[in-house]
Amino acid sequence: MKKDRLFSLILYAFVIVLLLSGEAFAAPILKQGSEGHDVLVLQQNLNTLGYQVEPDGVFGYTTYRAVIAFQRDEKLTINGTVDRETWRALKKRAAENKPKDEKKRDAPKKESSSPDTSPANKPVAAKVPESAPFLPQKKVDAIIKTAKKHMGTRYRFGGTTPKGFDCSGFVQYVFKQNSFALPRTADEQYKLGQHVKKRAELVPGDLVFFSTYEKGASHCGIYLGKNQFIHVSSSKGVRIDNLDDSYWKPRWYGGKHIVKK
Repeated sequence: MKKDRLFSLILYAFVIVLLLSGEAFAAPILKQGSEGHDVLVLQQNLNTLGYQVEPDGVFGYTTYRAVIAFQRDEKLTINGTVDRETWRALKKRAAENKPKDEKKRDAPKKESSSPDTSPANKPVAAKVPESAPFLPQKKVDAIIKTAKKHMGTRYRFGGTTPKGFDCSGFVQYVFKQNSFALPRTADEQYKLGQHVKKRAELVPGDLVFFSTYEKGASHCGIYLGKNQFIHVSSSKGVRIDNLDDSYWKPRWYGGKHIVKK
């Protein structure tokens, strides 16, 4: 009887130590399909370390690939799941890396009078070289038809084919299928056409840009009209969204006229 009581006391003390340490329960187990604040924290930490993902709170394919890359680099068990071992390593590396990143982010602000583009403020589009609109009006329907043909195609980091697209790879592919050569990346595509001062000036076929996982034009799509655009979501692939969507509206970066009048 005394032995049983002693064992119970020892077990109870052990559980208390675990609870106080937080090691057993502080780190959530995250995997593909997980959503919420913990996933957003995961994505922010990955971005801090240079594993670029879209911080949308959804554990999609891009986040999965980034976790695998991190596990490989840290010589952890490679399974694409954020277990406690991976979470601890990630938090440790992010904490070590954060001061350097903050210095880099702060430095330009001392030397530049550019508007504040912190998450608390609406992103301000940078001045970039522009070119004349190049897309004939008669080609717009074909561009949109090609884009919609790939609805549902999955997201793939660096993807430029129907096997999987990233955002700029999708836009580039759609135009290439209609004999137009566009730059590969969103920031380079942002240099095309004429800047749109107001979203109401957009016409179907124009390009739209957002500031998502980093400052500047880091996400892009094709405007369809009626405030809608087609693009590649990291969690749901090629899809149509509204510019006034609660996620996209505050991340609006700018629109570019590429359609000839």
